Amino acid sequence: MPCALGRSGRNFLKKEGDGGSPVGFWSLRQIYYRSDRIIRPQSKIPASPIRGGWGWCETVGDRNYNRRVDLPYVAAHEDLKRPDHLYDIVVETSHNQRPRVQGRGSAIFFHLARENFTPTAGCIGVTLRDMQKVLRCCSIRTRLVIWPPSGAAPHGFRK
Repeated sequence: MPCALGRSGRNFLKKEGDGGSPVGFWSLRQIYYRSDRIIRPQSKIPASPIRGGWGWCETVGDRNYNRRVDLPYVAAHEDLKRPDHLYDIVVETSHNQRPRVQGRGSAIFFHLARENFTPTAGCIGVTLRDMQKVLRCCSIRTRLVIWPPSGAAPHGFRK
């Protein structure tokens, strides 16, 4: 299925703000969704409706870097309840979670793509229909694979 990747392509060594999607095998940890816009996605991955006031910290050096935070939050962050539709379904990946390294990238999500598949800030984006298909087949054991740009193998999923 078509997907959008980061504006800088795929990176082996992810850095905060570089615009690259990190190469690797990433667990799908938690689904967040806009219950005011869509019904709960069918999946074996834990899912929670996005609440107003939820954000994701992206400030290097902050104690909550690459973690969900409650808004208002002093440090730079993403608002999970976006006005557009990119986060109508957003899946937290395991990228830079354990161990969490300051500056190695935050908020690397699997989320919805823009209509014309323009690049993301480093995430992976697909259509709503494809997201729903994929999540029906996923569990916490599923891995999102972002393969090196050599062309040897495509990015995708592994069970």
